[in-house]
This record gives sequence, C-alpha cells and structure tokens, in this order.
Amino acid sequence: MAVPSLERTPRFAELDSSRIVDTIARLERRITARFPGSGLALVCHELRELAGGTQQHIEGLSSPIWPLRALAAIGAAAIAAIAIGLIVIAGRGLFAARGFVELVQGSESAVNQVLLLAMAVFFLVSMETRVKRHRALAALHRLRSVVHIVDMHQLTKDPEMTQATATTPASPARPHTPFELGRYLDYCSELFSLTSKVAALYGQSLKDPVVLDAVSDIETLSASLSNKVWQKIIVLKSSVSGLQSSVQPGL
Repeated sequence: MAVPSLERTPRFAELDSSRIVDTIARLERRITARFPGSGLALVCHELRELAGGTQQHIEGLSSPIWPLRALAAIGAAAIAAIAIGLIVIAGRGLFAARGFVELVQGSESAVNQVLLLAMAVFFLVSMETRVKRHRALAALHRLRSVVHIVDMHQLTKDPEMTQATATTPASPARPHTPFELGRYLDYCSELFSLTSKVAALYGQSLKDPVVLDAVSDIETLSASLSNKVWQKIIVLKSSVSGLQSSVQPGL
C-alpha cells in the first residue's frame, strides 16, 4: 500500500488564480446571456481583466528589487570597512594618543559617519518593502473600487418595487421581472465574493501586515454588501410567495 508523501503540495491549500479567472469568465458569460449589454456585465469584464494580470503582478512583487538590494549591500560593506578602520585606529591610538579623551574626540566624526551610513542602509532596505507595498495597495484599491461599483449597480434594485405602479419621471427604470431581479442580485453577490477572492491572492503571497489589513478590509466590505444583497433576495422571495398565495383560489 502506497503511503502518501507528506511533502506533496495540497491541491486545496491555496487559491488558484487561474481557477478564479475561469470562474469570473464563466460568470461574465452568464450575465451577458441573461442581461446582454448591461453595465453589470461590463463590470464583470473589468474584474476579469484585473484578475487576469494579478498572478503576474504578484510574482513581480515577490521578486527582489536588485538595484535597491545592491545599494544596501554596498552601504553595509562601507559600514563594515569604516568599523574595521575605527578598530584599527583605536588600537593604534591606545599607544599613540596622550589620553582617552583625545582618542574619543579623534574617532567621533568617524562614528557619526557610521551612524549616518547605517540609517541610509536601513532606509534602502525598507524602501524595497515600501515600494512593493505601494504597488500592492494600488491594485487592491482598484479591487475595492470594483466592489463599490457593483454595489452602485444593485442600489436601485428594490424588490418591493417590482409590483409598484406609482412612479415619477425621476424614478429609476425597473424593467426586470421578479425572476430576473433575483438573478441580477445573485450575480451581484457572486461578484462581491469573486472580487474578495482576487484580493485574497495578494494576502496569500505577500506577508506585509499593511497589505494583509487592506485585503481584510476588502473581504469585510464584500461580505457586508453581499449580506445586504441577500436580504433583498429574501424579501423578493417572500414577496413572490405572497403574491402567488393571493392569486390561488381559497381552500
């Protein structure tokens, strides 16, 4: 009997970006087939394009920025050289200097240079993290915008107005039947979920705490808006059930 290898990568331990893109593409086809030319289909298309470039973007963020690392290495080597020089000077000064005070005064400027150089090296090392963080947050900001745009599309989809007749010239168009409205709201909920999954790809690959907080915010926002959509779906189903009961003959 073959024993499974413990080193094998689990199939379902990580999100697969290609599967997420395929799911978004399938949702886009479903929305287009049900609501051709709708704004929601265009939003789904935009999300698919963003998701399509996410994996390549993440791989670029995971790669080192060699120019910054080279500058940091040069700075670290300079610090080491200056420190060795100070040790040599101090060793000679113990025999040549007239007193301890003169030795300290002679090496004070070199020590200041070491401190300044150490701060520069720390700045270069942290700059790589800041650059990657800035790029990741810019991508997450676009995903957050997609979430809000989807919310704008479902904003006027009020299930209680499917049977309303008293409208004004400023009233939004409500051409959908109850069944179509239910499908539209369901598509919005799926878009919220898929957008949060694309954002989760950044949290899965990048361990920066600021990026993880931004991913968590998008997931929380998507879940909150999806709950609001499902409340509308429940109200819609209740309204349809009540309407069907009212037209049935009395028992």
